[in-house]
Amino acid sequence: MRLALHSPPHSPHKDLVSAVGWNLCNELYTCSDDRTIWRWNRGGEALSKVCTLEACFTDIHWYPSMSQRQRSGAGTDIFVAACTDGAFFIMSKGGREEKRVEAHEGAVISLRWNFEGTALATGGEDGVVKIWSRSGMHRSTLAQNEQAVYAVAWGPDSDQLLFSSGRNLFIKPIQSSSKQLQWEGHEGLVLKVDWNPINNSIISAGEDCRYKVWDCYGRLLFQSPRADYTITSLAWCPSGDVFAVGSFNYIILCDKTGWPYGKEKLNTGTLLSVAWSLDGTQLAGAGGNGTVVFGQLVDKRIEWTRIIATLENHNRIRIQDILSETAEGLDFRDRVIKMSLGFQHLVVATATQCCIYSVSNWSTPHILDVKDTVILVKQCLRYFLLVDCFTGLQLYTYGGRHLSNPKFQGLRAESFNHQNVSLSDNVLAVIDHNDKKVVRFLDINSGKLVGDVMRLSLDVVEIALNQLGNLTDQKLVFVDSNRDLFITPINRLAAFKLASMVENSMWNDVADVLVAVADQRLVVWYYPHAPTVDRDLLQYVKLTKDCHIGKNAKLQSFHGPRCMVRRADGASISAHVSPYPFLLFEHVAAKQWDQALRLCRHVKDNLLWACLAGTSMAAKELNMAEVAYAALDEVDRVHYIMYVKGLLSEEARQAELTLFRRRPEEAESILLQAGLIYRAISLNIRLFNWDRALELALLYKKTHLDTVLWYRQRYLQSTK
Repeated sequence: MRLALHSPPHSPHKDLVSAVGWNLCNELYTCSDDRTIWRWNRGGEALSKVCTLEACFTDIHWYPSMSQRQRSGAGTDIFVAACTDGAFFIMSKGGREEKRVEAHEGAVISLRWNFEGTALATGGEDGVVKIWSRSGMHRSTLAQNEQAVYAVAWGPDSDQLLFSSGRNLFIKPIQSSSKQLQWEGHEGLVLKVDWNPINNSIISAGEDCRYKVWDCYGRLLFQSPRADYTITSLAWCPSGDVFAVGSFNYIILCDKTGWPYGKEKLNTGTLLSVAWSLDGTQLAGAGGNGTVVFGQLVDKRIEWTRIIATLENHNRIRIQDILSETAEGLDFRDRVIKMSLGFQHLVVATATQCCIYSVSNWSTPHILDVKDTVILVKQCLRYFLLVDCFTGLQLYTYGGRHLSNPKFQGLRAESFNHQNVSLSDNVLAVIDHNDKKVVRFLDINSGKLVGDVMRLSLDVVEIALNQLGNLTDQKLVFVDSNRDLFITPINRLAAFKLASMVENSMWNDVADVLVAVADQRLVVWYYPHAPTVDRDLLQYVKLTKDCHIGKNAKLQSFHGPRCMVRRADGASISAHVSPYPFLLFEHVAAKQWDQALRLCRHVKDNLLWACLAGTSMAAKELNMAEVAYAALDEVDRVHYIMYVKGLLSEEARQAELTLFRRRPEEAESILLQAGLIYRAISLNIRLFNWDRALELALLYKKTHLDTVLWYRQRYLQSTK
């Protein structure tokens, strides 16, 4: 990925350009020390002079709006401009001055609307941070510092404000009762900060010639090498996938983790400001010599098995098939905003359409109309999800048929990313934005909630659904705020911890195999469902690979036995896992148990035997499970399976297999429904659950009361 840059040959500005900002119609507004504001189209052509004021400008910011529905509202086509005389102006799109507000003693250096447009924050040369209403009425003075405040940025929920003063960064809650967070960010003055609402990460830059990436608690995630010149501008892309950093005569495009895609040289002098268009496809920069620079994201590349899709320019994608060594181009009438490749399909979202391609036919796509900018595309085997701020969540088949628009109370479409939403053929899972301890499940076809919400003890930062099986077998893995990885069935909360210090995790798209980056190593669970069948099998199906991936590595893809990992320095590493479990799972899915057994006997690996044991117990193939456990030398389980096979009643066998999965309440329920009262009492006696055994004996006409008392007395005598 890189930025294709160009600058108009003649700039209407006679002095340095101090700030740039995109409006809701994808027009660029630039303000300069020549005291003028100009309007540009996204092609880089100056359209008209908007206004001229008496003071020099320092910053500009448009009223926030993510959807076309909001754009049509009255009074939303406004922007604010900060000036060196201590005032800021609320102005209309045409340049009409709606209000002048005397805000600070000295220059107003930075200002930002919150994400709802209900409040405006300003930072001044006097070291004061103030909050204003939408109409420009003073609400509160949030902070007073000894040094100037050079940058401000709102937190994702607009309940916190990030600002810089001197070498320090501050996160100040809007509610005065909450505690302020402060840390030293740079060795020199901190000049720029930005906080992305999608990935909840912070970037900062300063006079120490470095840019840094932080989490929302002030912990350093990435620090750049020292540059030749001071970093004077930076900005997050709205999607949170990349950000841009500007300095003297160059601009750097960086991944969200901090490593750079590339450095582009300019002839603009110092870049004093950079800003992204609302769709995140274009960048503009303010040059110190009066030049305005425009950049387009190109060469964005995504891969899936043998297919590589590359965004060559704003409306053309090149498709390469590595195996057949063929290539062809896909042209679109509008700018490409999002593209996703996987599960035999390519989904491309432009400004007005969504095109769905099959990898076997690139000539006749299915085309859908979209009403707003698509901010997320999520795929699974049979369906895909589109997210925009106008319609919200939309589920479609790859044939273009609309399925549903899932909704629930408190849904905020603009907050969705690949970490907090997951899709399978059975259900859609989302983390509740208002309460991150809650995970909701929604039906694919109706869009309604499925069962009860899953409420956990800690905040959830990442979720992923397995891609195979039916709804009753659906599993969810999640990473909590302590970076612990858990797996649980979605129909009941029975979370089992798999690993600690987990960066991220990913399901394989052709088999139920799970991979995670944990403690700077790659961990693979070939049968992660083991905790729901026999958790002791985990020791056999877990494999740890030391691939030298380092800290903050991210999983990119996991298809078949090949896993791609991106290190913190940007390097991609290909890691291969054993292909035999994938062959085994193919036989199991086709119920070819004899072929599965022959494969295990040929490979002679405990890993395969454990996978066979788990899958056969889940499928209630007791003969196969007996052979597999025998190969693992699990004698006690072999004896238990032989005991279960000898039971004459089908309900008794079902109860014993359920008990084997460590679900005694469900096993007891099976026996009681079948009228096997004595077996239910005997089950509780075997578990030393004397109170429940006595309760059942009393409940069912005291039939086996003497039996329970005798076993209890015998137990007490044996423990003396």
